[in-house]
Amino acid sequence: MAMDPAMKPATIAFEDATPLLEAPEALRREAEKKGYLFFKRFFTRGEVMELRRQLLEVLQAEDLLDSSAPLMEGIGNQPVIDAMSVEELNWHGIGTTQKVYHQVQKLEAFHAVAHHPKLHGLFDTLFGERTFPHPRNIARIMLPSEKLNVTPPHQDFLHIQGSANTWTCWAPMGDVPMTLGGLSILEGSHDAGLLGVTGNPGAGGLETILCGLGYEWAEGDYEAGDIVIFHSMTVHKALPNQHPGRVRLSLDMRFQPASEPIEHASLLPHGPFEWDDLYEGWTREELKYYWNNEQFAYLPFDESIRWQKDKIC
Repeated sequence: MAMDPAMKPATIAFEDATPLLEAPEALRREAEKKGYLFFKRFFTRGEVMELRRQLLEVLQAEDLLDSSAPLMEGIGNQPVIDAMSVEELNWHGIGTTQKVYHQVQKLEAFHAVAHHPKLHGLFDTLFGERTFPHPRNIARIMLPSEKLNVTPPHQDFLHIQGSANTWTCWAPMGDVPMTLGGLSILEGSHDAGLLGVTGNPGAGGLETILCGLGYEWAEGDYEAGDIVIFHSMTVHKALPNQHPGRVRLSLDMRFQPASEPIEHASLLPHGPFEWDDLYEGWTREELKYYWNNEQFAYLPFDESIRWQKDKIC
């Protein structure tokens, strides 16, 4: 029986695209060819570790970290985590409870990352025009638990819609070697267009069917400050966390050309929250409701592309 393409080992190692930041045409060619780009030390380690501290302090306040271990190591309080239900741990695919996630979504520093001048410079170069950062930023606060479902291979377009030329930036908040559950990318898979899906209990609830495509997985170890960006049609997946007790933290941020259409939900918070509540105590007014200055064309959400099929390879 042939191996499930979703489970094939990676054959490609990430290459650092940093030199391409000085060569816009080459950067766009490489992005078009691969469907993703990996950048070493894009952010400073200090920037990432400061936000990591704030994220871990939220977990610490909820007694979800081992109080005998240094905070920044992110070691879970295993008895408390083990007592949590499957539903609590897999709520919204973010690896922790709604109560914890509400506190994370209220962090101004978390939302500010998507407005980092260096990120905007990168996407302005990639798009050849002004970038619009989606406000619907996502944090993955993956607690260490065997009850946690691993995110399956999928295309972000299924969940975002709007412009297909939307790109995701995945940024680990700390060092994330492959064994801690980093992100793996199916190189070139954006060229296949929108693929069929089947049900999966991991984040998003849908798994992309990869039968007969022939693309190869690319992956590598991430250090704090590294990022990977990828097209909304590029298939990607999370690797399982093989480090007992260790929390894995990462951010998902979405960017698109400001002139292209958007789906309205991309302007809402990620989760059942309200912006007025999340903005409480923020000091940077320019981070609030900034999309009201845009003149978007809106595309309706097409539920039919999410209809599930049988996974027969």
